[in-house]
Amino acid sequence: MNDHLSNYKVTDRQTFIEFINLLRQDFIDNPESWENKNLDDFLQAFSSYAEDIQGNYDNNKLGISADKPDWQTFADILKGATIYE
Repeated sequence: MNDHLSNYKVTDRQTFIEFINLLRQDFIDNPESWENKNLDDFLQAFSSYAEDIQGNYDNNKLGISADKPDWQTFADILKGATIYE
């Protein structure tokens, strides 16, 4: 995943849409950096990362509650699903 995508801030529905388009392009351009390259693996990782994301937020002392998600939380889960095993 390129640095621009890793640091992309999602603040609303429109930036979330832009993020998804960038994520798709990253998959096309850099498939070797993706752990989960098919839909089944990606959805499994998506589910697992959604379950575990609070631990990431807590470990990094981000003060974010995954139980009160915003657009950035959904983007974080999608990013995590690209590499989560």
